[in-house]
Amino acid sequence: METTTQSSQPQRLLSLDILRGADLAMLVLIQPILFRALKTAHPAEGTIGHFIMGQLSHLPWEGFCFWDIIMPLFMFMSGITIPFAMSRYKRGARIDGQFYWRIAKRFVVLWVLGMVVQGNLLAFDLRQLHLFSNTLQSIAVGYVAVAFLFVFCSLRTQIVAVSLSFMAYIAIFALWGHFDFTIDANICEAIDRAVLGRFRDGVQWQGDTWHWDPTYHYTWIMSSLNFIVTVYLGTLAGYLLKSTRTAMQKFRWLMWGGVAMIAVSLLMHPWIPIIKHIWSTSMTFFAGGICFLLMAAAYYWVDLKGHTRGLMWLRFYGTNSLVAYVLGEYVNFSSLTDSLFYGFKPLLGAFYPVLGATMQGIFVLLVLRWMYKSNIFVKA
Repeated sequence: METTTQSSQPQRLLSLDILRGADLAMLVLIQPILFRALKTAHPAEGTIGHFIMGQLSHLPWEGFCFWDIIMPLFMFMSGITIPFAMSRYKRGARIDGQFYWRIAKRFVVLWVLGMVVQGNLLAFDLRQLHLFSNTLQSIAVGYVAVAFLFVFCSLRTQIVAVSLSFMAYIAIFALWGHFDFTIDANICEAIDRAVLGRFRDGVQWQGDTWHWDPTYHYTWIMSSLNFIVTVYLGTLAGYLLKSTRTAMQKFRWLMWGGVAMIAVSLLMHPWIPIIKHIWSTSMTFFAGGICFLLMAAAYYWVDLKGHTRGLMWLRFYGTNSLVAYVLGEYVNFSSLTDSLFYGFKPLLGAFYPVLGATMQGIFVLLVLRWMYKSNIFVKA
Protein backbone atom coordinates (compact mmCIF):
# COMPACT_ATOMS: atom_id res chain seq x y z
CA MET A 1 0.00 0.00 0.00
CA GLU A 2 1.02 3.61 -0.55
CA THR A 3 0.61 6.47 1.89
CA THR A 4 0.54 9.83 0.16
CA THR A 5 -0.28 13.44 0.87
CA GLN A 6 -3.15 15.29 -0.70
CA SER A 7 -0.84 17.46 -2.77
CA SER A 8 0.45 14.41 -4.64
CA GLN A 9 -3.00 13.11 -5.56
CA PRO A 10 -4.31 13.48 -9.13
CA GLN A 11 -6.91 16.23 -9.44
CA ARG A 12 -10.41 14.75 -9.09
CA LEU A 13 -13.93 16.07 -9.01
CA LEU A 14 -15.28 16.66 -5.53
CA SER A 15 -18.39 14.64 -6.36
CA LEU A 16 -16.28 11.51 -6.87
CA ASP A 17 -14.98 11.55 -3.30
CA ILE A 18 -18.37 12.47 -1.86
CA LEU A 19 -20.25 9.72 -3.72
CA ARG A 20 -17.64 7.11 -2.87
CA GLY A 21 -17.71 8.41 0.70
CA ALA A 22 -21.48 8.07 0.87
CA ASP A 23 -21.17 4.46 -0.29
CA LEU A 24 -18.57 3.61 2.37
CA ALA A 25 -20.36 5.56 5.08
CA MET A 26 -23.50 3.57 4.38
CA LEU A 27 -21.50 0.33 4.56
CA VAL A 28 -19.53 0.91 7.77
CA LEU A 29 -21.56 3.53 9.67
CA ILE A 30 -25.23 3.97 8.77
CA GLN A 31 -26.40 0.47 7.86
CA PRO A 32 -24.85 -1.33 10.85
CA ILE A 33 -26.55 1.07 13.28
CA LEU A 34 -29.94 1.12 11.56
CA PHE A 35 -30.03 -2.62 10.95
CA ARG A 36 -29.05 -3.47 14.53
CA ALA A 37 -31.65 -1.06 15.93
CA LEU A 38 -34.42 -2.37 13.70
CA LYS A 39 -33.48 -5.99 14.30
CA THR A 40 -33.67 -5.40 18.06
CA ALA A 41 -36.98 -3.56 17.75
CA HIS A 42 -38.57 -6.37 15.66
CA PRO A 43 -40.85 -4.14 13.54
CA ALA A 44 -44.07 -5.82 12.46
CA GLU A 45 -44.63 -6.80 8.85
CA GLY A 46 -46.18 -4.04 6.80
CA THR A 47 -44.59 -1.25 8.84
CA ILE A 48 -42.08 1.27 7.57
CA GLY A 49 -39.48 -0.18 9.92
CA HIS A 50 -39.92 -3.64 8.44
CA PHE A 51 -39.62 -2.23 4.92
CA ILE A 52 -36.42 -0.33 5.76
CA MET A 53 -34.94 -3.41 7.41
CA GLY A 54 -35.62 -5.39 4.23
CA GLN A 55 -33.86 -2.73 2.17
CA LEU A 56 -30.77 -2.95 4.41
CA SER A 57 -30.06 -6.62 3.69
CA HIS A 58 -29.57 -8.56 0.47
CA LEU A 59 -32.51 -10.29 -1.18
CA PRO A 60 -32.45 -14.09 -1.00
CA TRP A 61 -32.20 -14.47 -4.80
CA GLU A 62 -33.99 -12.63 -7.62
CA GLY A 63 -34.66 -8.90 -7.56
CA PHE A 64 -32.83 -5.83 -6.32
CA CYS A 65 -33.03 -3.72 -3.18
CA PHE A 66 -31.21 -0.69 -1.82
CA TRP A 67 -28.47 -2.73 -0.11
CA ASP A 68 -27.64 -4.51 -3.37
CA ILE A 69 -26.18 -1.30 -4.87
CA ILE A 70 -23.42 -0.84 -2.26
CA MET A 71 -20.94 -3.33 -3.72
CA PRO A 72 -21.52 -2.43 -7.40
CA LEU A 73 -21.12 1.28 -6.58
CA PHE A 74 -17.82 0.60 -4.80
CA MET A 75 -16.58 -1.26 -7.89
CA PHE A 76 -17.97 1.39 -10.24
CA MET A 77 -16.12 4.12 -8.36
CA SER A 78 -12.86 2.17 -8.59
CA GLY A 79 -13.24 2.24 -12.36
CA ILE A 80 -14.22 5.88 -12.63
CA THR A 81 -10.82 7.02 -11.39
CA ILE A 82 -8.86 5.13 -14.07
CA PRO A 83 -9.11 7.86 -16.77
CA PHE A 84 -8.00 10.43 -14.20
CA ALA A 85 -5.14 8.40 -12.73
CA MET A 86 -3.77 6.81 -15.92
CA SER A 87 -4.43 9.35 -18.67
CA ARG A 88 -0.73 10.28 -18.75
CA TYR A 89 0.01 6.88 -20.30
CA LYS A 90 -2.41 7.68 -23.11
CA ARG A 91 -0.52 10.95 -23.64
CA GLY A 92 2.77 9.15 -24.17
CA ALA A 93 4.21 8.65 -20.69
CA ARG A 94 6.68 5.77 -20.62
CA ILE A 95 5.22 2.40 -19.67
CA ASP A 96 8.01 0.74 -17.72
CA GLY A 97 8.48 -1.74 -14.92
CA GLN A 98 7.10 0.78 -12.44
CA PHE A 99 3.74 0.69 -14.21
CA TYR A 100 3.53 -3.09 -14.11
CA TRP A 101 4.68 -3.12 -10.49
CA ARG A 102 1.96 -0.63 -9.59
CA ILE A 103 -0.76 -2.77 -11.18
CA ALA A 104 0.57 -6.04 -9.74
CA LYS A 105 0.94 -4.52 -6.28
CA ARG A 106 -2.60 -3.20 -6.35
CA PHE A 107 -3.92 -6.61 -7.31
CA VAL A 108 -1.98 -8.42 -4.58
CA VAL A 109 -2.83 -5.90 -1.85
CA LEU A 110 -6.54 -5.97 -2.67
CA TRP A 111 -6.57 -9.76 -2.91
CA VAL A 112 -4.74 -10.31 0.37
CA LEU A 113 -6.82 -7.72 2.24
CA GLY A 114 -9.93 -9.41 0.86
CA MET A 115 -8.70 -12.70 2.31
CA VAL A 116 -8.01 -10.98 5.63
CA VAL A 117 -11.45 -9.36 5.81
CA GLN A 118 -13.58 -12.28 4.63
CA GLY A 119 -11.28 -15.16 3.75
CA ASN A 120 -10.14 -16.04 7.30
CA LEU A 121 -6.49 -15.70 6.25
CA LEU A 122 -5.35 -14.76 9.76
CA ALA A 123 -7.03 -17.77 11.36
CA PHE A 124 -4.00 -19.81 10.18
CA ASP A 125 -6.33 -22.72 9.59
CA LEU A 126 -6.61 -24.15 6.08
CA ARG A 127 -10.08 -25.47 6.84
CA GLN A 128 -11.33 -21.91 7.37
CA LEU A 129 -9.48 -20.35 4.43
CA HIS A 130 -11.60 -18.92 1.59
CA LEU A 131 -9.69 -18.05 -1.56
CA PHE A 132 -12.17 -15.82 -3.40
CA SER A 133 -14.96 -14.33 -1.31
CA ASN A 134 -14.73 -10.58 -0.99
CA THR A 135 -15.54 -7.24 -2.61
CA LEU A 136 -11.89 -6.17 -2.64
CA GLN A 137 -10.99 -9.25 -4.68
CA SER A 138 -13.73 -8.52 -7.20
CA ILE A 139 -12.34 -4.98 -7.50
CA ALA A 140 -8.84 -6.43 -7.98
CA VAL A 141 -10.02 -8.54 -10.92
CA GLY A 142 -12.02 -5.76 -12.55
CA TYR A 143 -9.50 -2.99 -11.95
CA VAL A 144 -6.49 -4.84 -13.34
CA ALA A 145 -8.34 -5.98 -16.47
CA VAL A 146 -9.79 -2.53 -17.14
CA ALA A 147 -6.54 -0.70 -16.37
CA PHE A 148 -4.67 -2.74 -18.99
CA LEU A 149 -7.46 -2.22 -21.49
CA PHE A 150 -7.43 1.52 -20.85
CA VAL A 151 -3.68 1.91 -21.23
CA PHE A 152 -3.04 -0.41 -24.17
CA CYS A 153 -6.26 -0.28 -26.22
CA SER A 154 -8.30 2.29 -28.07
CA LEU A 155 -11.76 3.15 -26.77
CA ARG A 156 -13.35 1.04 -29.51
CA THR A 157 -11.19 -1.99 -28.65
CA GLN A 158 -11.97 -1.54 -24.97
CA ILE A 159 -15.70 -1.60 -25.65
CA VAL A 160 -15.35 -4.69 -27.86
CA ALA A 161 -13.28 -6.54 -25.24
CA VAL A 162 -15.69 -5.72 -22.40
CA SER A 163 -18.66 -6.63 -24.61
CA LEU A 164 -17.03 -10.02 -25.22
CA SER A 165 -16.71 -10.43 -21.46
CA PHE A 166 -20.42 -10.07 -20.75
CA MET A 167 -21.30 -12.03 -23.91
CA ALA A 168 -19.10 -14.87 -22.66
CA TYR A 169 -21.13 -14.91 -19.43
CA ILE A 170 -24.35 -15.28 -21.41
CA ALA A 171 -22.81 -17.88 -23.76
CA ILE A 172 -21.70 -20.09 -20.86
CA PHE A 173 -25.22 -20.02 -19.46
CA ALA A 174 -26.64 -20.83 -22.90
CA LEU A 175 -24.22 -23.59 -23.90
CA TRP A 176 -23.53 -25.35 -20.62
CA GLY A 177 -25.90 -23.80 -18.10
CA HIS A 178 -29.12 -24.48 -20.04
CA PHE A 179 -30.25 -20.99 -18.96
CA ASP A 180 -31.00 -22.45 -15.54
CA PHE A 181 -30.96 -19.56 -13.06
CA THR A 182 -32.35 -21.49 -10.10
CA ILE A 183 -30.65 -20.95 -6.79
CA ASP A 184 -29.07 -24.40 -6.42
CA ALA A 185 -28.53 -25.54 -10.01
CA ASN A 186 -27.06 -22.55 -11.89
CA ILE A 187 -23.72 -22.97 -13.60
CA CYS A 188 -22.04 -20.16 -11.64
CA GLU A 189 -22.59 -22.19 -8.49
CA ALA A 190 -21.35 -25.37 -10.16
CA ILE A 191 -18.14 -23.70 -11.38
CA ASP A 192 -17.33 -22.19 -7.99
CA ARG A 193 -17.90 -25.50 -6.24
CA ALA A 194 -15.78 -27.40 -8.76
CA VAL A 195 -12.86 -24.94 -8.80
CA LEU A 196 -12.75 -23.68 -5.21
CA GLY A 197 -13.97 -26.81 -3.49
CA ARG A 198 -13.28 -26.77 0.24
CA PHE A 199 -11.77 -23.28 -0.07
CA ARG A 200 -15.06 -21.77 -1.20
CA ASP A 201 -16.80 -19.38 1.16
CA GLY A 202 -19.79 -21.04 2.78
CA VAL A 203 -18.12 -24.42 3.37
CA GLN A 204 -19.02 -25.91 6.74
CA TRP A 205 -16.88 -28.42 8.63
CA GLN A 206 -17.98 -31.24 10.89
CA GLY A 207 -14.90 -32.90 12.27
CA ASP A 208 -12.74 -33.88 9.30
CA THR A 209 -15.55 -33.70 6.74
CA TRP A 210 -17.05 -30.67 5.04
CA HIS A 211 -20.24 -29.84 3.18
CA TRP A 212 -21.78 -26.88 1.36
CA ASP A 213 -23.67 -24.31 3.38
CA PRO A 214 -27.20 -24.54 1.93
CA THR A 215 -27.76 -20.81 2.55
CA TYR A 216 -24.64 -19.54 0.72
CA HIS A 217 -25.07 -18.82 -2.99
CA TYR A 218 -22.67 -16.00 -3.85
CA THR A 219 -20.41 -16.84 -6.79
CA TRP A 220 -17.11 -15.34 -7.87
CA ILE A 221 -15.27 -17.09 -10.71
CA MET A 222 -17.74 -16.80 -13.57
CA SER A 223 -19.11 -13.62 -12.01
CA SER A 224 -15.68 -12.08 -12.63
CA LEU A 225 -16.65 -11.70 -16.28
CA ASN A 226 -19.24 -9.16 -15.19
CA PHE A 227 -17.08 -7.68 -12.43
CA ILE A 228 -14.96 -6.42 -15.32
CA VAL A 229 -18.06 -4.92 -16.93
CA THR A 230 -19.05 -3.12 -13.72
CA VAL A 231 -15.62 -1.57 -13.29
CA TYR A 232 -15.53 -0.60 -16.97
CA LEU A 233 -18.90 1.13 -16.74
CA GLY A 234 -17.24 3.32 -14.11
CA THR A 235 -14.38 3.95 -16.52
CA LEU A 236 -16.84 5.06 -19.21
CA ALA A 237 -18.29 7.53 -16.73
CA GLY A 238 -14.74 8.68 -16.01
CA TYR A 239 -14.11 9.19 -19.73
CA LEU A 240 -17.21 11.34 -19.89
CA LEU A 241 -16.41 13.43 -16.81
CA LYS A 242 -12.87 14.04 -18.05
CA SER A 243 -14.01 14.99 -21.56
CA THR A 244 -14.30 18.51 -22.98
CA ARG A 245 -18.10 18.39 -23.09
CA THR A 246 -19.94 21.07 -21.17
CA ALA A 247 -21.01 20.36 -17.62
CA MET A 248 -24.68 20.06 -18.55
CA GLN A 249 -23.84 17.73 -21.44
CA LYS A 250 -21.93 15.50 -19.05
CA PHE A 251 -24.87 15.50 -16.65
CA ARG A 252 -27.34 14.62 -19.41
CA TRP A 253 -25.13 11.82 -20.77
CA LEU A 254 -24.84 10.32 -17.30
CA MET A 255 -28.59 10.56 -16.79
CA TRP A 256 -29.61 9.11 -20.13
CA GLY A 257 -26.90 6.46 -19.94
CA GLY A 258 -28.27 5.35 -16.59
CA VAL A 259 -31.85 5.26 -17.86
CA ALA A 260 -30.82 3.30 -20.96
CA MET A 261 -28.97 0.65 -18.97
CA ILE A 262 -31.86 0.17 -16.56
CA ALA A 263 -34.23 -0.20 -19.53
CA VAL A 264 -31.96 -2.81 -21.13
CA SER A 265 -31.72 -4.74 -17.88
CA LEU A 266 -35.50 -4.82 -17.47
CA LEU A 267 -35.87 -6.08 -21.04
CA MET A 268 -33.35 -8.84 -20.30
CA HIS A 269 -34.90 -9.77 -16.96
CA PRO A 270 -37.48 -12.32 -18.27
CA TRP A 271 -34.66 -14.40 -19.82
CA ILE A 272 -31.70 -13.43 -17.62
CA PRO A 273 -33.07 -12.53 -14.18
CA ILE A 274 -31.64 -9.73 -12.04
CA ILE A 275 -29.68 -11.73 -9.46
CA LYS A 276 -26.87 -10.09 -7.49
CA HIS A 277 -25.58 -13.35 -5.97
CA ILE A 278 -24.28 -14.53 -9.35
CA TRP A 279 -23.75 -11.02 -10.79
CA SER A 280 -26.04 -11.76 -13.69
CA THR A 281 -25.77 -9.65 -16.84
CA SER A 282 -29.15 -8.00 -16.28
CA MET A 283 -28.11 -7.16 -12.70
CA THR A 284 -24.84 -5.73 -14.00
CA PHE A 285 -26.69 -3.32 -16.28
CA PHE A 286 -29.35 -2.54 -13.69
CA ALA A 287 -26.76 -1.70 -11.03
CA GLY A 288 -24.63 0.12 -13.61
CA GLY A 289 -27.60 2.26 -14.57
CA ILE A 290 -28.23 3.18 -10.95
CA CYS A 291 -24.53 4.02 -10.53
CA PHE A 292 -24.73 6.35 -13.55
CA LEU A 293 -27.80 8.06 -12.10
CA LEU A 294 -26.15 8.44 -8.68
CA MET A 295 -23.02 9.85 -10.32
CA ALA A 296 -25.18 12.26 -12.33
CA ALA A 297 -26.97 13.43 -9.18
CA ALA A 298 -23.71 13.88 -7.25
CA TYR A 299 -22.05 15.69 -10.16
CA TYR A 300 -25.01 18.02 -10.64
CA TRP A 301 -25.49 18.82 -6.96
CA VAL A 302 -21.86 19.12 -5.90
CA ASP A 303 -19.81 20.14 -8.94
CA LEU A 304 -22.39 22.05 -11.00
CA LYS A 305 -24.40 23.70 -8.24
CA GLY A 306 -21.67 23.82 -5.61
CA HIS A 307 -23.87 22.45 -2.80
CA THR A 308 -21.53 20.88 -0.27
CA ARG A 309 -23.17 21.81 3.02
CA GLY A 310 -23.49 18.74 5.21
CA LEU A 311 -21.57 16.57 2.74
CA MET A 312 -17.88 17.34 3.25
CA TRP A 313 -17.51 14.82 6.09
CA LEU A 314 -18.10 12.09 3.50
CA ARG A 315 -14.67 12.90 2.09
CA PHE A 316 -13.18 11.25 5.18
CA TYR A 317 -14.47 7.97 3.74
CA GLY A 318 -14.10 8.79 0.06
CA THR A 319 -10.43 9.71 0.15
CA ASN A 320 -9.46 6.70 2.29
CA SER A 321 -12.00 4.17 1.08
CA LEU A 322 -9.66 1.19 1.46
CA VAL A 323 -8.93 2.05 5.08
CA ALA A 324 -12.62 2.72 5.73
CA TYR A 325 -13.59 -0.66 4.32
CA VAL A 326 -10.97 -2.68 6.21
CA LEU A 327 -11.52 -0.85 9.51
CA GLY A 328 -15.29 -1.06 9.27
CA GLU A 329 -15.50 -4.66 8.08
CA TYR A 330 -12.64 -6.25 10.01
CA VAL A 331 -11.31 -4.27 12.98
CA ASN A 332 -13.47 -4.76 16.08
CA PHE A 333 -13.64 -1.89 18.56
CA SER A 334 -16.03 -3.68 20.92
CA SER A 335 -13.51 -3.97 23.76
CA LEU A 336 -12.99 -0.20 23.70
CA THR A 337 -16.75 0.35 23.71
CA ASP A 338 -17.21 -2.06 26.62
CA SER A 339 -14.40 -0.36 28.55
CA LEU A 340 -16.00 3.08 28.19
CA PHE A 341 -19.72 2.32 28.27
CA TYR A 342 -20.18 -0.92 30.26
CA GLY A 343 -22.34 0.99 32.74
CA PHE A 344 -25.01 1.44 30.08
CA LYS A 345 -25.44 -2.30 29.55
CA PRO A 346 -28.07 -2.90 32.27
CA LEU A 347 -29.84 0.33 31.32
CA LEU A 348 -30.08 -0.41 27.61
CA GLY A 349 -30.70 -4.15 27.88
CA ALA A 350 -31.32 -5.67 24.43
CA PHE A 351 -30.44 -2.32 22.81
CA TYR A 352 -26.86 -2.33 24.17
CA PRO A 353 -25.57 -3.85 20.86
CA VAL A 354 -27.01 -0.78 19.09
CA LEU A 355 -24.67 1.35 21.18
CA GLY A 356 -21.85 -1.03 20.22
CA ALA A 357 -22.63 -0.65 16.50
CA THR A 358 -22.84 3.13 16.91
CA MET A 359 -19.49 3.39 18.66
CA GLN A 360 -17.89 1.03 16.13
CA GLY A 361 -18.92 3.43 13.39
CA ILE A 362 -17.84 6.50 15.36
CA PHE A 363 -14.38 5.08 16.11
CA VAL A 364 -13.85 4.33 12.41
CA LEU A 365 -15.04 7.84 11.54
CA LEU A 366 -12.63 9.41 14.05
CA VAL A 367 -9.68 7.48 12.59
CA LEU A 368 -10.61 8.54 9.07
CA ARG A 369 -11.11 12.15 10.13
CA TRP A 370 -7.67 12.20 11.77
CA MET A 371 -6.08 10.74 8.63
CA TYR A 372 -7.82 13.30 6.43
CA LYS A 373 -6.81 16.22 8.65
CA SER A 374 -3.25 14.87 8.71
CA ASN A 375 -3.17 14.59 4.90
CA ILE A 376 -2.63 10.82 5.12
CA PHE A 377 -4.20 8.90 2.25
CA VAL A 378 -3.68 5.17 1.81
CA LYS A 379 -4.23 3.33 -1.44
CA ALA A 380 -3.34 -0.07 -2.78
